[in-house]
Amino acid sequence: MLARIYSCAVVGLEGVIVEVEVDTTQGFPGMDIVGLPDAAVKESAARVQTAIRNAGLPYPRERIVVNLAPASVRKEGPAYDLPIALGIVIMQGNLNPDIVKDALIVGELSLDGIVRHARGVLPMAATARAQGFKRIFVSEQDAPEAALIPDLEVYPVNTLSALYGHLAGFRAIQPFQPSEEEPAPLFVPTDFAEVKGQEHVKRALEVAAAGGHNCLLVGSPGGGKTLMARAMPGILPEMSLDEALEVTKIYSIADQLPAGTPLIRQRPFRAPHHTISHAGLVGGGNIPHPGEISLAHRGVLFLDELPEFGTRVLEVLRQPMEDKIVTISRAKGSLTFSANFQLIGGMNPCPCGWYGDSIKPCTCAPSAVTKYQKRISGPLLDRIDIHVEVPR
Repeated sequence: MLARIYSCAVVGLEGVIVEVEVDTTQGFPGMDIVGLPDAAVKESAARVQTAIRNAGLPYPRERIVVNLAPASVRKEGPAYDLPIALGIVIMQGNLNPDIVKDALIVGELSLDGIVRHARGVLPMAATARAQGFKRIFVSEQDAPEAALIPDLEVYPVNTLSALYGHLAGFRAIQPFQPSEEEPAPLFVPTDFAEVKGQEHVKRALEVAAAGGHNCLLVGSPGGGKTLMARAMPGILPEMSLDEALEVTKIYSIADQLPAGTPLIRQRPFRAPHHTISHAGLVGGGNIPHPGEISLAHRGVLFLDELPEFGTRVLEVLRQPMEDKIVTISRAKGSLTFSANFQLIGGMNPCPCGWYGDSIKPCTCAPSAVTKYQKRISGPLLDRIDIHVEVPR
Protein backbone atom coordinates (compact mmCIF):
# COMPACT_ATOMS: atom_id res chain seq x y z
CA MET A 1 0.00 0.00 0.00
CA LEU A 2 1.38 3.38 -1.01
CA ALA A 3 1.93 5.73 1.94
CA ARG A 4 2.17 9.50 1.53
CA ILE A 5 3.62 11.72 4.29
CA TYR A 6 4.20 15.46 4.11
CA SER A 7 7.48 17.04 5.15
CA CYS A 8 9.30 20.22 4.18
CA ALA A 9 12.52 21.44 2.56
CA VAL A 10 14.08 24.87 3.02
CA VAL A 11 15.12 26.79 -0.09
CA GLY A 12 16.73 30.11 0.75
CA LEU A 13 14.53 31.60 3.48
CA GLU A 14 11.32 29.82 2.50
CA GLY A 15 9.95 26.33 2.97
CA VAL A 16 8.79 24.01 0.18
CA ILE A 17 6.34 21.19 0.94
CA VAL A 18 7.82 17.76 0.17
CA GLU A 19 5.67 14.68 -0.41
CA VAL A 20 7.37 11.59 0.99
CA GLU A 21 5.95 8.63 -0.95
CA VAL A 22 6.81 5.13 0.32
CA ASP A 23 6.02 1.84 -1.43
CA THR A 24 7.52 -1.59 -2.06
CA THR A 25 8.77 -3.14 -5.28
CA GLN A 26 10.25 -6.41 -6.43
CA GLY A 27 13.89 -7.03 -5.65
CA PHE A 28 16.30 -7.80 -2.84
CA PRO A 29 15.49 -6.22 0.55
CA GLY A 30 16.81 -2.68 0.82
CA MET A 31 15.81 0.93 0.32
CA ASP A 32 16.11 3.28 -2.66
CA ILE A 33 15.62 7.01 -2.04
CA VAL A 34 14.96 9.14 -5.13
CA GLY A 35 13.97 12.76 -5.69
CA LEU A 36 17.30 14.67 -5.69
CA PRO A 37 18.49 13.71 -2.18
CA ASP A 38 21.93 14.63 -0.84
CA ALA A 39 24.28 12.24 0.94
CA ALA A 40 22.70 12.82 4.38
CA VAL A 41 19.26 11.89 3.02
CA LYS A 42 20.59 8.74 1.32
CA GLU A 43 22.23 7.69 4.60
CA SER A 44 18.84 7.80 6.31
CA ALA A 45 18.06 4.30 4.96
CA ALA A 46 20.30 2.64 7.56
CA ARG A 47 19.15 4.96 10.37
CA VAL A 48 15.46 4.42 9.61
CA GLN A 49 15.72 0.63 9.41
CA THR A 50 17.54 0.36 12.73
CA ALA A 51 15.27 2.91 14.45
CA ILE A 52 12.10 1.08 13.37
CA ARG A 53 13.37 -2.26 14.66
CA ASN A 54 14.61 -0.77 17.95
CA ALA A 55 11.19 0.85 18.42
CA GLY A 56 9.62 -2.62 18.33
CA LEU A 57 7.83 -2.02 15.02
CA PRO A 58 7.83 -4.43 12.06
CA TYR A 59 10.12 -3.79 9.10
CA PRO A 60 9.21 -5.20 5.66
CA ARG A 61 11.38 -7.85 3.99
CA GLU A 62 10.83 -6.30 0.57
CA ARG A 63 12.60 -3.63 -1.42
CA ILE A 64 11.38 -0.16 -0.40
CA VAL A 65 11.24 2.82 -2.73
CA VAL A 66 11.05 6.32 -1.22
CA ASN A 67 10.24 9.23 -3.52
CA LEU A 68 10.76 12.81 -2.32
CA ALA A 69 8.64 15.07 -4.54
CA PRO A 70 9.03 17.52 -6.18
CA ALA A 71 12.21 16.11 -7.70
CA SER A 72 13.28 19.58 -8.85
CA VAL A 73 14.00 20.70 -5.25
CA ARG A 74 17.27 19.60 -3.65
CA LYS A 75 16.68 17.68 -0.38
CA GLU A 76 19.42 18.04 2.23
CA GLY A 77 19.90 17.03 5.83
CA PRO A 78 18.49 14.23 7.99
CA ALA A 79 15.10 15.88 8.68
CA TYR A 80 13.32 13.32 6.46
CA ASP A 81 14.15 10.36 8.75
CA LEU A 82 10.92 10.61 10.75
CA PRO A 83 8.51 10.97 7.79
CA ILE A 84 10.25 8.09 5.94
CA ALA A 85 10.00 5.85 9.01
CA LEU A 86 6.34 6.73 9.52
CA GLY A 87 5.65 6.09 5.84
CA ILE A 88 7.12 2.58 6.17
CA VAL A 89 4.91 1.89 9.19
CA ILE A 90 1.78 3.14 7.38
CA MET A 91 2.68 1.27 4.18
CA GLN A 92 2.45 -2.04 6.09
CA GLY A 93 -1.11 -1.27 7.17
CA ASN A 94 -0.27 -0.59 10.82
CA LEU A 95 -1.87 2.89 10.73
CA ASN A 96 -4.68 4.60 8.85
CA PRO A 97 -3.02 6.68 6.07
CA ASP A 98 -5.61 9.46 6.45
CA ILE A 99 -4.53 10.16 10.03
CA VAL A 100 -1.58 12.33 8.91
CA LYS A 101 -2.98 13.94 5.77
CA ASP A 102 -3.25 17.35 7.51
CA ALA A 103 0.10 17.09 9.34
CA LEU A 104 3.68 18.08 8.54
CA ILE A 105 6.35 15.78 9.98
CA VAL A 106 10.00 16.74 10.47
CA GLY A 107 12.79 15.15 12.47
CA GLU A 108 16.06 13.24 12.50
CA LEU A 109 16.15 9.76 14.04
CA SER A 110 18.87 8.21 16.16
CA LEU A 111 19.45 4.46 15.99
CA ASP A 112 17.36 3.88 19.12
CA GLY A 113 14.40 5.83 17.69
CA ILE A 114 14.89 9.14 19.53
CA VAL A 115 13.77 12.17 17.49
CA ARG A 116 16.49 14.80 17.19
CA HIS A 117 16.67 18.49 16.30
CA ALA A 118 16.23 19.57 12.67
CA ARG A 119 17.52 22.77 11.08
CA GLY A 120 15.06 25.39 9.77
CA VAL A 121 11.94 24.41 11.73
CA LEU A 122 10.58 27.98 11.89
CA PRO A 123 10.28 28.50 8.09
CA MET A 124 8.90 24.97 7.83
CA ALA A 125 6.17 25.75 10.37
CA ALA A 126 5.36 29.03 8.59
CA THR A 127 5.03 27.14 5.30
CA ALA A 128 2.82 24.51 6.94
CA ARG A 129 0.36 27.13 8.14
CA ALA A 130 0.41 28.96 4.79
CA GLN A 131 -0.34 25.69 2.95
CA GLY A 132 -3.31 24.84 5.18
CA PHE A 133 -1.79 22.18 7.44
CA LYS A 134 -3.31 21.96 10.92
CA ARG A 135 -0.56 20.09 12.79
CA ILE A 136 3.21 19.73 12.80
CA PHE A 137 5.22 17.00 14.53
CA VAL A 138 8.77 17.99 15.52
CA SER A 139 11.32 17.05 18.18
CA GLU A 140 10.84 18.27 21.74
CA GLN A 141 13.81 20.61 21.26
CA ASP A 142 12.20 22.25 18.22
CA ALA A 143 8.66 22.60 19.60
CA PRO A 144 9.13 26.11 21.13
CA GLU A 145 10.47 27.35 17.80
CA ALA A 146 7.58 25.90 15.78
CA ALA A 147 5.09 27.30 18.31
CA LEU A 148 6.04 30.86 17.29
CA ILE A 149 3.69 30.40 14.31
CA PRO A 150 0.04 30.98 15.35
CA ASP A 151 -2.93 28.79 14.37
CA LEU A 152 -0.79 25.64 14.13
CA GLU A 153 -0.87 22.74 16.60
CA VAL A 154 2.68 21.72 17.52
CA TYR A 155 3.27 18.19 18.82
CA PRO A 156 6.62 17.55 20.52
CA VAL A 157 7.77 14.02 19.65
CA ASN A 158 10.38 12.32 21.80
CA THR A 159 10.64 8.92 20.08
CA LEU A 160 9.35 7.10 17.02
CA SER A 161 7.41 4.67 19.24
CA ALA A 162 5.74 7.63 21.01
CA LEU A 163 4.60 9.01 17.65
CA TYR A 164 3.25 5.59 16.65
CA GLY A 165 1.41 5.29 19.98
CA HIS A 166 -0.14 8.74 19.51
CA LEU A 167 -1.36 8.06 15.97
CA ALA A 168 -2.61 4.58 16.91
CA GLY A 169 -4.57 6.02 19.85
CA PHE A 170 -2.57 4.28 22.60
CA ARG A 171 -0.77 7.22 24.26
CA ALA A 172 -1.76 10.74 23.26
CA ILE A 173 0.90 13.43 22.87
CA GLN A 174 -0.32 16.76 24.19
CA PRO A 175 0.14 19.81 21.94
CA PHE A 176 2.93 22.14 23.01
CA GLN A 177 1.72 25.13 25.01
CA PRO A 178 3.98 28.21 24.87
CA SER A 179 4.80 29.90 28.15
CA GLU A 180 2.53 32.82 28.96
CA GLU A 181 5.14 34.51 31.16
CA GLU A 182 6.31 37.96 30.18
CA PRO A 183 9.68 37.81 28.39
CA ALA A 184 12.66 38.87 30.47
CA PRO A 185 14.07 42.36 29.85
CA LEU A 186 16.64 42.50 27.09
CA PHE A 187 20.20 42.08 28.34
CA VAL A 188 22.59 44.71 27.02
CA PRO A 189 26.18 43.33 27.14
CA THR A 190 27.77 46.77 26.66
CA ASP A 191 25.82 49.81 27.82
CA PHE A 192 26.40 53.02 25.86
CA ALA A 193 26.01 55.00 29.09
CA GLU A 194 29.10 53.32 30.54
CA VAL A 195 31.39 54.78 27.87
CA LYS A 196 33.21 57.76 29.37
CA GLY A 197 34.41 60.63 27.20
CA GLN A 198 34.51 60.63 23.38
CA GLU A 199 31.32 62.71 23.31
CA HIS A 200 31.60 63.60 19.62
CA VAL A 201 32.02 59.92 18.69
CA LYS A 202 29.02 58.91 20.77
CA ARG A 203 27.01 61.71 19.17
CA ALA A 204 27.97 60.46 15.71
CA LEU A 205 26.90 56.91 16.60
CA GLU A 206 23.61 58.21 18.00
CA VAL A 207 22.94 59.97 14.69
CA ALA A 208 23.90 56.79 12.83
CA ALA A 209 21.52 54.74 15.00
CA ALA A 210 18.67 57.21 14.52
CA GLY A 211 19.01 57.35 10.74
CA GLY A 212 20.27 53.85 9.99
CA HIS A 213 23.56 55.21 8.62
CA ASN A 214 26.75 53.26 8.09
CA CYS A 215 29.69 54.63 10.08
CA LEU A 216 33.50 54.43 9.94
CA LEU A 217 35.58 54.97 13.09
CA VAL A 218 39.20 55.95 12.42
CA GLY A 219 41.73 56.27 15.21
CA SER A 220 44.77 54.94 17.02
CA PRO A 221 44.58 51.82 19.21
CA GLY A 222 43.07 52.36 22.65
CA GLY A 223 40.52 54.99 21.64
CA GLY A 224 37.49 52.80 22.34
CA LYS A 225 36.37 52.05 18.77
CA THR A 226 35.49 48.42 19.48
CA LEU A 227 33.81 49.22 22.80
CA MET A 228 31.52 51.84 21.29
CA ALA A 229 30.70 49.63 18.31
CA ARG A 230 29.69 46.80 20.66
CA ALA A 231 27.44 49.23 22.54
CA MET A 232 25.65 50.19 19.31
CA PRO A 233 22.83 47.57 19.44
CA GLY A 234 21.85 48.84 22.88
CA ILE A 235 20.77 52.24 21.53
CA LEU A 236 18.86 50.87 18.55
CA PRO A 237 15.07 50.57 18.96
CA GLU A 238 13.66 47.19 19.99
CA MET A 239 12.68 44.91 17.14
CA SER A 240 9.02 44.45 16.31
CA LEU A 241 7.58 40.93 16.32
CA ASP A 242 7.80 40.73 12.52
CA GLU A 243 11.45 41.84 12.59
CA ALA A 244 12.24 39.33 15.36
CA LEU A 245 10.65 36.53 13.31
CA GLU A 246 12.70 37.58 10.26
CA VAL A 247 15.93 37.38 12.25
CA THR A 248 14.94 34.14 13.98
CA LYS A 249 14.14 32.52 10.63
CA ILE A 250 17.65 33.31 9.34
CA TYR A 251 19.30 31.92 12.48
CA SER A 252 17.08 28.83 12.31
CA ILE A 253 18.14 28.14 8.72
CA ALA A 254 21.81 28.71 9.63
CA ASP A 255 21.31 26.40 12.67
CA GLN A 256 22.64 29.11 15.00
CA LEU A 257 19.67 29.68 17.30
CA PRO A 258 20.95 30.01 20.89
CA ALA A 259 19.89 27.16 23.17
CA GLY A 260 16.66 27.96 25.01
CA THR A 261 15.95 30.99 22.80
CA PRO A 262 13.18 30.19 20.32
CA LEU A 263 12.71 33.88 19.42
CA ILE A 264 15.62 36.31 18.99
CA ARG A 265 14.50 39.65 20.43
CA GLN A 266 17.94 41.29 20.71
CA ARG A 267 19.28 43.04 17.64
CA PRO A 268 22.16 40.97 16.23
CA PHE A 269 25.76 42.07 16.55
CA ARG A 270 28.21 40.27 14.28
CA ALA A 271 31.96 40.91 14.31
CA PRO A 272 33.74 38.51 11.92
CA HIS A 273 37.54 38.27 11.90
CA HIS A 274 39.37 39.95 9.03
CA THR A 275 40.53 36.54 7.71
CA ILE A 276 36.95 35.61 6.74
CA SER A 277 36.33 34.56 3.13
CA HIS A 278 33.86 36.33 0.89
CA ALA A 279 31.60 33.24 1.01
CA GLY A 280 31.62 33.35 4.81
CA LEU A 281 30.73 37.04 4.75
CA VAL A 282 27.92 37.15 2.18
CA GLY A 283 26.94 33.47 2.19
CA GLY A 284 27.79 30.58 -0.06
CA GLY A 285 28.46 26.88 -0.38
CA ASN A 286 27.29 24.27 -2.87
CA ILE A 287 23.85 24.70 -1.35
CA PRO A 288 24.03 28.37 -0.26
CA HIS A 289 23.61 29.21 3.41
CA PRO A 290 23.36 32.65 5.06
CA GLY A 291 26.61 34.52 5.67
CA GLU A 292 27.58 37.08 8.29
CA ILE A 293 25.75 39.95 6.56
CA SER A 294 22.49 37.97 6.68
CA LEU A 295 23.11 36.97 10.30
CA ALA A 296 23.47 40.71 11.01
CA HIS A 297 20.05 41.42 9.42
CA ARG A 298 18.19 44.12 11.43
CA GLY A 299 21.33 44.59 13.52
CA VAL A 300 24.97 45.70 13.40
CA LEU A 301 27.84 44.29 11.34
CA PHE A 302 31.14 45.41 12.86
CA LEU A 303 34.25 45.06 10.72
CA ASP A 304 37.26 45.87 12.88
CA GLU A 305 40.61 46.57 11.17
CA LEU A 306 38.71 47.23 7.94
CA PRO A 307 41.79 47.57 5.64
CA GLU A 308 42.98 44.12 6.74
CA PHE A 309 40.00 42.44 5.06
CA GLY A 310 40.65 41.09 1.58
CA THR A 311 39.86 43.40 -1.33
CA ARG A 312 37.40 40.91 -2.81
CA VAL A 313 35.70 40.49 0.58
CA LEU A 314 35.13 44.24 0.91
CA GLU A 315 33.96 44.72 -2.66
CA VAL A 316 31.20 42.10 -2.37
CA LEU A 317 29.65 44.27 0.35
CA ARG A 318 28.74 47.04 -2.08
CA GLN A 319 25.62 45.52 -3.59
CA PRO A 320 24.12 44.20 -0.29
CA MET A 321 24.72 47.58 1.40
CA GLU A 322 22.68 49.27 -1.29
CA ASP A 323 19.94 46.71 -1.98
CA LYS A 324 19.58 45.30 1.58
CA ILE A 325 19.51 41.79 0.11
CA VAL A 326 22.15 39.43 -1.24
CA THR A 327 21.62 37.07 -4.16
CA ILE A 328 23.86 34.01 -4.41
CA SER A 329 23.93 32.38 -7.84
CA ARG A 330 24.94 28.80 -8.50
CA ALA A 331 24.66 26.50 -11.52
CA LYS A 332 21.48 24.97 -10.09
CA GLY A 333 19.80 28.32 -9.43
CA SER A 334 20.02 31.43 -7.27
CA LEU A 335 18.89 32.17 -3.72
CA THR A 336 18.18 35.51 -2.08
CA PHE A 337 18.81 36.25 1.61
CA SER A 338 17.89 39.35 3.59
CA ALA A 339 20.84 41.61 4.48
CA ASN A 340 19.45 44.83 5.96
CA PHE A 341 22.36 45.50 8.31
CA GLN A 342 24.07 48.61 9.65
CA LEU A 343 27.81 48.62 8.96
CA ILE A 344 30.19 49.96 11.59
CA GLY A 345 33.81 49.89 10.45
CA GLY A 346 36.89 50.41 12.58
CA MET A 347 40.41 51.10 11.34
CA ASN A 348 43.78 52.54 12.28
CA PRO A 349 44.95 55.55 10.26
CA CYS A 350 48.17 53.78 9.18
CA PRO A 351 49.94 50.39 9.44
CA CYS A 352 51.60 51.20 12.78
CA GLY A 353 48.41 52.81 14.06
CA TRP A 354 49.85 56.07 15.42
CA TYR A 355 49.48 58.49 12.51
CA GLY A 356 48.16 61.77 13.89
CA ASP A 357 48.46 60.65 17.53
CA SER A 358 49.38 63.43 19.96
CA ILE A 359 51.57 61.22 22.17
CA LYS A 360 53.21 58.46 20.16
CA PRO A 361 54.87 59.31 16.82
CA CYS A 362 54.05 57.46 13.61
CA THR A 363 56.87 55.36 12.12
CA CYS A 364 55.28 54.81 8.69
CA ALA A 365 56.48 56.36 5.45
CA PRO A 366 53.96 58.71 3.80
CA SER A 367 53.61 56.28 0.88
CA ALA A 368 52.79 53.45 3.30
CA VAL A 369 50.06 55.56 4.94
CA THR A 370 48.51 56.39 1.57
CA LYS A 371 48.68 52.78 0.39
CA TYR A 372 47.10 51.54 3.62
CA GLN A 373 44.18 53.95 3.44
CA LYS A 374 43.57 53.17 -0.24
CA ARG A 375 42.83 49.53 0.59
CA ILE A 376 39.23 50.70 1.05
CA SER A 377 37.87 51.60 -2.37
CA GLY A 378 36.09 54.84 -3.18
CA PRO A 379 32.74 53.16 -4.05
CA LEU A 380 32.71 51.43 -0.66
CA LEU A 381 33.57 54.66 1.18
CA ASP A 382 30.72 56.38 -0.69
CA ARG A 383 28.30 53.94 0.96
CA ILE A 384 29.55 54.84 4.45
CA ASP A 385 27.70 58.01 5.43
CA ILE A 386 29.53 59.04 8.62
CA HIS A 387 33.32 59.14 9.08
CA VAL A 388 34.56 59.91 12.60
CA GLU A 389 38.05 60.39 14.01
CA VAL A 390 38.48 58.68 17.38
CA PRO A 391 41.38 60.20 19.37
CA ARG A 392 42.91 58.50 22.39
